[in-house]
Amino acid sequence: MHFSAPSPEVNPNGYLLSFDKELLQLNVIHDFLSQSYWSEGIPRSTVARAIKSSLCVGVYYAGEQVGFARVITDYTTFAYLCDVFVLEPHRGQGLAKWMVKALQSHPELQGLRRWMLATADAHHLYEQRGFTPLAQPERFMQMHTPNAYRRTY
Repeated sequence: MHFSAPSPEVNPNGYLLSFDKELLQLNVIHDFLSQSYWSEGIPRSTVARAIKSSLCVGVYYAGEQVGFARVITDYTTFAYLCDVFVLEPHRGQGLAKWMVKALQSHPELQGLRRWMLATADAHHLYEQRGFTPLAQPERFMQMHTPNAYRRTY
């Protein structure tokens, strides 16, 4: 699906938020994700495929990407928020909140029945945007392969 993206925004500190995938810097995204607790060792080609199949937003400062988030969605009923990060030197300025808000406000993601995410350490951030623990976790199931990106030789 291809939708027209919301216009880019610039905040008072000079950060640019954009949905333009042409601006995404795959090296920055892959470097961060391959070292994160949730996708350690993820191959660059997997990150590229994930970006291609997702709604993505990036934050940039002086032409360099400093933040990223993506949503996996059918644009009708469901969205899964994932891979949200801000590089260390740019944290504490509300950039992750800005990206999440921009994704939640995206015109093509309105009226969804369910948004989901998984986090080990950012519950407070997401609670501010309306996320809550699962009301009935016993109804949810998963197939999880935690070692999917580890190479075995």
